[in-house]
Amino acid sequence: MIEYPVDQHKIMGTAITPPNPFETTRVAEYFQAIDNFNKVFAIRPSDKVVFLSDPLIDPRVFHAIRGLCRARGVQPDEYMRHDWNSGVFPDELKQAYEKATFVVTTWFASIGDDYCLKVRRDTGQRSVKITYFRNLDMLKTPQARFPVDLVGEIIRATRDMYPENENFELKITDPRGSDWRARFTPDMRNRMLDQTRWRGHMTADEPGAYVHWLPTHGPNVYDRQTKADKHAVNDVEGVFYPQWAVGFPEPFKEKIAVIFEKDKITRVEGRSKEAEILRDMLVGGVLQELGCGFNPKAPRTGIYPAGSNNTGALHWGIELAKPSEYVKKVIPHWEEPPVHMDLISLDSTVTAGNNVLIRDGFLTALRTERVIKAARQYGEPIELLEAWPD
Repeated sequence: MIEYPVDQHKIMGTAITPPNPFETTRVAEYFQAIDNFNKVFAIRPSDKVVFLSDPLIDPRVFHAIRGLCRARGVQPDEYMRHDWNSGVFPDELKQAYEKATFVVTTWFASIGDDYCLKVRRDTGQRSVKITYFRNLDMLKTPQARFPVDLVGEIIRATRDMYPENENFELKITDPRGSDWRARFTPDMRNRMLDQTRWRGHMTADEPGAYVHWLPTHGPNVYDRQTKADKHAVNDVEGVFYPQWAVGFPEPFKEKIAVIFEKDKITRVEGRSKEAEILRDMLVGGVLQELGCGFNPKAPRTGIYPAGSNNTGALHWGIELAKPSEYVKKVIPHWEEPPVHMDLISLDSTVTAGNNVLIRDGFLTALRTERVIKAARQYGEPIELLEAWPD
């Protein structure tokens, strides 16, 4: 039972609507999240389901998914590893993994190991990554009950802003002076946007599907794997001033410059202790992905575990040249390996050619007619799309 204040004087003295005190409202909201959950975990009676879990997750999470499996006539198997966040899939489990048709995973290898990507591509295996569902109580959050189909429409509206059939620059600026750009060819654009996640398909019901639950982490607005040759050097350069980064307790007070030249970080400029840490960590690293949030109800300043996933928030996923001693020390049980770092920006402007994808941290797709029309089906569009939680 969730308790709310009932002091009428306090309620009458507020300037905004107080929390609804009735448990009936919470029940309705909870079942919205349950419906999303059932849609995303599109498990079939014919599926062979495998859980790739870790010792730090709330065990109720997998019991909930197990219950869904049992209700659909499926007996799932679960594998837990001490090195679950290494990024490398263990050889001794490959036979079991290759037989699975549906995988629920907390392992970083699920997105970072070429072996896992190949199995999904070659066999049509479907996967749900639960980075943001490590506690069953997350089902009671606004981002869990935000309609998954509406997240998909927001993604598609953003996808359609990328110019077609022409070379263009993806450019990022912000009030701190960032000036970063990646140059796209039509082929690079198509390779990136042809991915399942850019189609805004949020449920794991198609061959090769890879989706997130909770439905917060959308596709990447820049992905290094946009060329056929995975070892190719992308045309990326410029300076980025991060506001924050995973593993740091608060936003940076100093303007710290991260310099990109020919696809690599070549310098980090700044005098603070944080700049020293980032300099040791980042120089020689490459931008693997530029992730964007697409769920308006994801907490705006919820940086851990993998960057804010509120609409328009960016997390710069850097593949480090060497494991970070700082990461090992301050977040030893992080869901990602110490050769990865997410830098955060909450106020960027992102343009693709002449089209503005994000303006001052606001995802412009939220105000397109197609998204507003889709939102009306579920409630008041302004409240759904623009009332962001902290």
